[in-house]
Amino acid sequence: MIATIYGVTLRTQAKKGRLAALILFGAVGIVIALAVGLSDRPDPVRAATNMINAFGLSLYAPVVTLVFASASLGDPAEDGTLVYFWLRPVARWQIVAGTYLATLTVALPLVLVSLGLSAAVSGAGHGLVGGTLLSATLAVIAYGGIFTWLGLRVRRALVWGLAYILLWEGFVASAGKGASRLAVRAYTRSVLARATGVELKLANVSAFFAVAVPIGIAIVGAWFTARRLRRAEVA
Repeated sequence: MIATIYGVTLRTQAKKGRLAALILFGAVGIVIALAVGLSDRPDPVRAATNMINAFGLSLYAPVVTLVFASASLGDPAEDGTLVYFWLRPVARWQIVAGTYLATLTVALPLVLVSLGLSAAVSGAGHGLVGGTLLSATLAVIAYGGIFTWLGLRVRRALVWGLAYILLWEGFVASAGKGASRLAVRAYTRSVLARATGVELKLANVSAFFAVAVPIGIAIVGAWFTARRLRRAEVA
């Protein structure tokens, strides 16, 4: 049943217009990274790392994941087609697993190709490329869990998701060390900082927690989503 849900969700998410817009968005990052690489900066690794952090981990990865994850269950819930999943004798976690895997299938390649190319053309070396790929992967995994739940929980999930990305993670959670622990980017930027040796603001999470927490966020998000589905069935 997971495979069926996965296939249906994948077909509805992989819309040409949506993919084209996000690919163009990612191309902006590649152009910026190329400009950074061609510029005469005293510390090219630091400049490129800051660019990946500011554009890739703080904007591109979460926005791409938001677009697909919030729509995976949010769109069927709003147009009424989610009821066809409810009527089937299938565990709610299987619905969540199928939609979440479909989100990863679409979002991960977009994010990794764009940010991987950005890191490569910056000329900052293999450390930045490897750190970018790992931190971006963890970002998509974590945001996928958060925004899948958000899409099912609220209407206009894109607006709420952007508010979370720009306001909470961009400003509130960046105010101090304690608040930053509630932001995904604190963990992903810690991975990037360790891979490049460049100090980033609030990137002071240990290597273990920098990897474990994003995965844990995805699991908790999936659990809350399945719980919401069970409650909606009763309602």
